[in-house]
Amino acid sequence: MSGQKQPASASPVAHATTTGMTGGGFYNQNSTPQWDATAAVLDHLEAAADALPIDASGPICLADFGCSEGRNSIAALSRPVSRLVQRTDRPIQTIHSDLPTNDFSSLLRSLRPEGHSVFGQPNVYSSVVGGSMYDQLLPDGSLHLATTFNAIGFLSRKPIATLPGYIFPNGPSAVRNNGYVTEEDQAVFSELARQDIATFLKARAKELVPGGKLLLQVFGANETASTCDGIYDLLNDAVLCFVEDGSISQDVYEAYYQPVYMRTLEELTGPVIDPALGAAGLFQLDQATSYEIPVSFNERFSADRDLEAYARDYVNFFRAFTEAVLRNALPANDQRDTLVEQIYEKAIQLLKAAPDLYPFRYIAVAALMTRTDSQVI
Repeated sequence: MSGQKQPASASPVAHATTTGMTGGGFYNQNSTPQWDATAAVLDHLEAAADALPIDASGPICLADFGCSEGRNSIAALSRPVSRLVQRTDRPIQTIHSDLPTNDFSSLLRSLRPEGHSVFGQPNVYSSVVGGSMYDQLLPDGSLHLATTFNAIGFLSRKPIATLPGYIFPNGPSAVRNNGYVTEEDQAVFSELARQDIATFLKARAKELVPGGKLLLQVFGANETASTCDGIYDLLNDAVLCFVEDGSISQDVYEAYYQPVYMRTLEELTGPVIDPALGAAGLFQLDQATSYEIPVSFNERFSADRDLEAYARDYVNFFRAFTEAVLRNALPANDQRDTLVEQIYEKAIQLLKAAPDLYPFRYIAVAALMTRTDSQVI
């Protein structure tokens, strides 16, 4: 077994976020739980729009970082847009940003259906920006409202080369207990997650005007559950089936992990005030909340007991945001596409055989904050 890992101080391995979500409309079709988690905090977004400083001239700019194919991004930004058009005649610009490798095609087709703004107002203009949300992507002081929904859980890089006992940094659920992540490795990921929040805050602080608003929301964990429970247990079990039959080598399994971290509310908000991370004082924390949403495919299964549909919906849900990393971790040969399909089909089979082994709950954390006058160092 090749359990040797690079220390966190070593040169970073391949960047964790070089690929967007599964495209071709697949993410849009399988992201209802993400939308439900977003919708739960949109009242905060409307309150933020009502409080924005809009006395100056020029466009009012709203940006969503991590827009994917755009269905949820458009629906979310429509809420502050509808409030702002009641407050001002100034033009409004919506900016939808994701990685350059994101499938922007669906988004671009959706922003101006039939030659008109999807937001239903003649003075609303939209654009897309490709780039990492951990970088500054917009000019200094050009942005009034920034959002990110479910995206900042994806880490900026892979801090260690291998994770030999499981495919996810937080480790397996207590229910399944089908692997391990050492305390040392968990600490490395926890620290990177803290740094990523601070890096994101500093980038947005440069872009936002004083008094501008930032709504930060992401899947996470609380005292009783984590959003990684169940879904990554299932994916890990499915991958291991192909390790056991020799289709995937032990070395490939140990080098493959999803560069994602589930934060508690304290881990989300801590960098806002922690002087050691360099972002303290840039934002005033207005509201912070941890909450759980009902999961649509869980509720349907409880009502109709259709195991086939449940398994397909459950697996397609996590396939939409895990497939790109899994694919890139496998050897680039003629069998890779087939192997990817087989892994997700195996996950469906495992879930149908024992659904009680993979219970899934959706925990989310969110924070609304206001840009202060402090300078970014």
